[in-house]
Amino acid sequence: MRKLFITTLLATIVSFCAHAQNDTLRHEVLIETSEGNIRVVLYNETPRHRDNFLRLVGEGFYDGIIWHRVIRDFMIQTGDSTMRHAQPGDYVGAHSPDYTIPAEIVYPRYYHKRGALAAARESDEVNPTHASSSSQFYIVYGKTFSSLDLDKWNARIQEQTHGLMNMTDEIRTCYRSKGGTPHLDTQYTVFGEVLEGMDVVKAIQRAETDDYDRPVYDIRILRATVVK
Repeated sequence: MRKLFITTLLATIVSFCAHAQNDTLRHEVLIETSEGNIRVVLYNETPRHRDNFLRLVGEGFYDGIIWHRVIRDFMIQTGDSTMRHAQPGDYVGAHSPDYTIPAEIVYPRYYHKRGALAAARESDEVNPTHASSSSQFYIVYGKTFSSLDLDKWNARIQEQTHGLMNMTDEIRTCYRSKGGTPHLDTQYTVFGEVLEGMDVVKAIQRAETDDYDRPVYDIRILRATVVK
């Protein structure tokens, strides 16, 4: 499988109605890392991603793996289970279980605000339906944006979605005041968000990295568990 990168790509929009979900409980997962704990909640409006993530967590899939791609003021990425014993300089981030998850993009309700939990995927060239990786995910840190910047990204969203989607006032306010990565909106499935531990995400995304965005000193997920 080709290495998964988060890039700005064409959008496929999949809409889901929150009231159609039978599971009203918002499941939460505790991700214990070598830098501290991150607690996330999963969205019921993205049921395939939710259920897949819960299954992998229950199997211990993420225990012991590293955050293999970290970019300051952008995001932190993990999910390659072959990285438990990776040596310095090893090529990382190329592996996921051999299946994908159909896109569940619920925009503008869920977007790439700071703390968003989203699924990585391969590029449009090999993945025109924008299906998600079976295991690799990222947590957004991002930065704040000016109104002019947001005008630019909103125009791009409108172009990519043929005028079907538009950045709301609420989203614009969030990106101006709290930050995120608006250029990823309508491109990737956001399936949860951080409830606690953004200080840990901040610390991880500031780590020293090599030429491939891998932290020089490994930062690991010690254990991930379903707590609700």
